[in-house]
Amino acid sequence: MFKGLKPILYAGKEVWPLIEGGKGVSATNHASAGAWAAAGGIGTVSAVNADSYDENGDVIPQIYHGKTRGERHRELIQYGIDGAVTQVKKAFELSGGKGAININVLWEMGGAEEILHGVLERTKGMVAGVTCGAGMPYKLSEIAKQYGVHYLPIISSARAFRALWKRSYKKVPEYLAAVVYEDPWLAGGHNGLSNAEDPRQPQDPKPRVKDLRDVMRKEGISDDVPIIMAGGVWFLRDWADWIDNEELGQIAFQYGTRPLLTKESPIPDRWKDKLTDIKEGDVLLHKFSPTGFYSSAVKTEFLMDLDARSKRQILYGKERCETYASQLDVGVKGKNFWVSGEDLGRARQWVAAGFTKALKTPDNSLVFVTEEDSEIIRKDQKDCMGCLSHCAFSSWKDHDNFTTGRLADPRSFCIQKSLQDIAHGGDPEQNLMFAGHAAYNFSTDPFYSNGFVPTVKQLVDRILTGD
Repeated sequence: MFKGLKPILYAGKEVWPLIEGGKGVSATNHASAGAWAAAGGIGTVSAVNADSYDENGDVIPQIYHGKTRGERHRELIQYGIDGAVTQVKKAFELSGGKGAININVLWEMGGAEEILHGVLERTKGMVAGVTCGAGMPYKLSEIAKQYGVHYLPIISSARAFRALWKRSYKKVPEYLAAVVYEDPWLAGGHNGLSNAEDPRQPQDPKPRVKDLRDVMRKEGISDDVPIIMAGGVWFLRDWADWIDNEELGQIAFQYGTRPLLTKESPIPDRWKDKLTDIKEGDVLLHKFSPTGFYSSAVKTEFLMDLDARSKRQILYGKERCETYASQLDVGVKGKNFWVSGEDLGRARQWVAAGFTKALKTPDNSLVFVTEEDSEIIRKDQKDCMGCLSHCAFSSWKDHDNFTTGRLADPRSFCIQKSLQDIAHGGDPEQNLMFAGHAAYNFSTDPFYSNGFVPTVKQLVDRILTGD
């Protein structure tokens, strides 16, 4: 047992202060969450477009039949509720009454509130708590209270937590079980970088967590309410000075990336194999996500193609002026595209190289893509099922008039399509492959030598030693 590490009291039970990070779509399910809880920790079922199964135990493909986005959005919500309920019930059974089962939702996912209500209504007594981030989940506390479960907001700064507390959480303090600090420079998936923070200048998480604890203390929140460090956590020995630290109060640790490479992990073998090849620096913090958030993912061909697409971009004006004095004569129809002389030359070079279609962005710019990519982009935008509350790629919004009011952005992509594909056997190189920035440890940690893939229990036991 690693020095100083001891169980915490959570949902009336003593559990290890080790939390499995919830990874949607379908990258964390009942098998991994149930096993994590059975090992004495807090397992997390992803309630983001979770899988359901048919009578043979096969995954039911999430195929949409609605003719409109609104109709498909209703299908998505039902898929989401049914899948998450299935996963929670299976996870609870696998846990054998040990540890605890949480669910994870993204506040910015389409229909988040309705899905959360639908899942908690049908899983009473099974879910201990709800972790929620990707936005400002200010209604999380009142929903948790309604069903008698704990809530664990995921934030990336003390300022974000203070805003949530002042607006709503202070009214429901009794159900606040922990606050998850997700480091915006180290965590995989979507990260909460603010406009005041430089994505190229990572900050030491310790002072930021100390600031968070100071805010919690000022608001009268007990030091027994843990702060869960998420992002970049691999070896507990690297965090020894955080344990039993009076400045920080009770600390727990969340593992998102390491549980991907376990026997119980539901991700396909080709994804698991790819994890073992990741080198330091292979995870990119980027802003191509249709959510508008920064996110961290492995530098696959898919991600590099998005990067290259954005670099094939020029600004334009609708009328000739001093800045835009040259008429664009390639990639577009019509004559109302004026660009700089330099950009006209670049555009002609791109078209000569096969990038013959210029697509308008919401920012008065054009990106040049191949005819094939243009057709894929247009089809994906047309097939939108409303998986986000606001989607830059398709201009969907899940309420009011169902549009963001902005032009659909071809520099982004259909995140639902990509995450569903990679989770169900698609080529990792051709999809978004989320991972934390410590994922390179898979190739250097001796625990994984000779291709060893542990069970969740073996992984938890290993973590508890400090390694």
